[in-house]
Amino acid sequence: MTIKLSDLDPDATPHAPGDKEATNAASAALNEKLADLQERLYAEAKQSLLVVFQAMDTGGKDGAIKHVFHGVNPVGVHVASFKAPTPIELAHDFLWRVHEKTPAKGDIVIFNRSHYESVLIERVHDLVPKKTWKARYKQINAFEEMLVAEGTTILKFFFHISKDEQRDRLLARLDHADKTWKFNPEDVAERRLWHDYMDAYEDAVNKTSTKYAPWHVVPANHKWYRNYFVSKTLVETLERMNPKYPTKDLSSFDRSEI
Repeated sequence: MTIKLSDLDPDATPHAPGDKEATNAASAALNEKLADLQERLYAEAKQSLLVVFQAMDTGGKDGAIKHVFHGVNPVGVHVASFKAPTPIELAHDFLWRVHEKTPAKGDIVIFNRSHYESVLIERVHDLVPKKTWKARYKQINAFEEMLVAEGTTILKFFFHISKDEQRDRLLARLDHADKTWKFNPEDVAERRLWHDYMDAYEDAVNKTSTKYAPWHVVPANHKWYRNYFVSKTLVETLERMNPKYPTKDLSSFDRSEI
C-alpha cells in the first residue's frame, strides 16, 4: 500500500487507551514490560533489535529515546546518532559508517537518524546525483535483509508532525532556557524545504517498507501518543521474539562453597 503523508493526520491518536493521562499510565506499564524483555534479550544473547527513528527537526527523536527507554539496562541498550559524514566516512560507501553501529547479539541499538539520511538530506540538497540516491533504496533493502537474516529484528519509525507543530516547537526552544541550547538557525532554513522533505520521506517509506523491516508512520503532534505507540510496538515485537533466560545445570554445585 502506498502511503501519502498529506493524507495522514499528525494529530491523530488511533487505538490510544484513552486521554493523555490514561495513555501515559499505559505507557508506564509498557515501560516495565520493555525493561523485562530487554533484560531477557541481553541475557539470551542470540537475537538483536535495531530501532530506527527518523523525523523532521523537532520531530521527537530525542524525546522518544528518553521516555520509551527509561528504566532499561544501559549495558544492553545503545544509541547511535548520525550527523554530517566526516571526510573518512565520505571516502567509503554510504553504509560503511552505519554497519559498525548495528546491534550485537543481545543488544538493542537505537539509530537517532540513520542510513536514511542518504536518501533524505542528500537528495533534498542535491549532495549526490539523482542516479546515486535512487539506487540506494535497493541497496538499503538488501542491507536490512542481510541484518535480519543474521538475527536482527528491525523496526523503523517516522515521527510525522505538522509544519505548524514544528513552528511551535521551534519557538518553544527560543522561549525556554532549558530548550534554547537545542535551537539551531539552520533548522529554520531546512523548514523552507518542508515539501521537498515530505516527498523524500514518502519515497523512502514506500520504497523501503518491507515485510522484514517495516516502517511505522507515527502521528507525532502529541508526544504522549508517540511514546505510547513506540513502546507498544517495541513490547509486541519483543514478545514475538520471545527471548529466554539461558539455563544452567547447577545440580552438582555445592552451596556451602559460597
